[in-house]
Amino acid sequence: MNNMKVAFIGLGTMGYPMAGHLAAAGHDVTVYNRTQSKAQSWVAEFSGQLALTPKEAAKEASIVFVCVGNDDDLREVTSGSDGVLKSLMPGSILVDHTTASAEAAREISEKAAEVNVQFLDAPVSGGQAGAENGVLSVMVGGSDEAFAIARPVMEAYGKSIKLLGPVGSGQLAKMVNQICIAGLLQGLAEGVQFAQKAGLDAHQVFELIQHGAAGSWQMANRHKTMLAGEYDFGFAVDWMRKDLGIALNEASRNGAQLPVTKLVDSYYAEVQTLGGGRMDTSSLLKRFELDQ
Repeated sequence: MNNMKVAFIGLGTMGYPMAGHLAAAGHDVTVYNRTQSKAQSWVAEFSGQLALTPKEAAKEASIVFVCVGNDDDLREVTSGSDGVLKSLMPGSILVDHTTASAEAAREISEKAAEVNVQFLDAPVSGGQAGAENGVLSVMVGGSDEAFAIARPVMEAYGKSIKLLGPVGSGQLAKMVNQICIAGLLQGLAEGVQFAQKAGLDAHQVFELIQHGAAGSWQMANRHKTMLAGEYDFGFAVDWMRKDLGIALNEASRNGAQLPVTKLVDSYYAEVQTLGGGRMDTSSLLKRFELDQ
């Protein structure tokens, strides 16, 4: 793979290490972050340059990667007055790793096409640990041509990268991911509480059953911290509610029925009301404790 001049917009929990992997792979990386001190820290840690606007970061870049908070943030850094589409070269590629709506993906893709820029919506899964270790799963929507060019670059931080269909398909797949996680975490919270109420040694129970049919990534990686009452790991409730809201809105359009997702979203709303918005998503167990 030839090293490229790339830009990375958004250096949050996920973007910071992802951009770092690009630099470690030998790419010429320019970064932009709304809070400039974070970009300064990144430049001090990795080999790269700092830009003061997304537009500046995107100049002469072959690929621009974006990883920001939501649809509005995405619109601002791509098609806003200082957005990357104001300076991206014709023939370049815009890759969006934000978890956003499929509608926003299609909208940005259309605006990119107006300046002859190809667009991929490419939300990721794997959490902070996956980003730091470079083993994310990347769900991609867009053209075969753009994917063939961007995939080798994304392999710096992605272990499993798959093109799933046209623009919007990546975001729709991420919705499936979050729907499945919500149900798993509620089941795990109920299982932990039941084990405790039944007088079992919950540590022993989950060390055993995680290797059987009930096992999951969530069980293997979260049961110990849940039993310890620790909820400062991974993905925050506030962000999960944003993602579940996107999925529920999409379901209202496509006719999918998501009764469990809707219920778990309401439970997360309770966690927020109790002050747990920044707790990780396994804090559904905390809700039981606070109800007692």
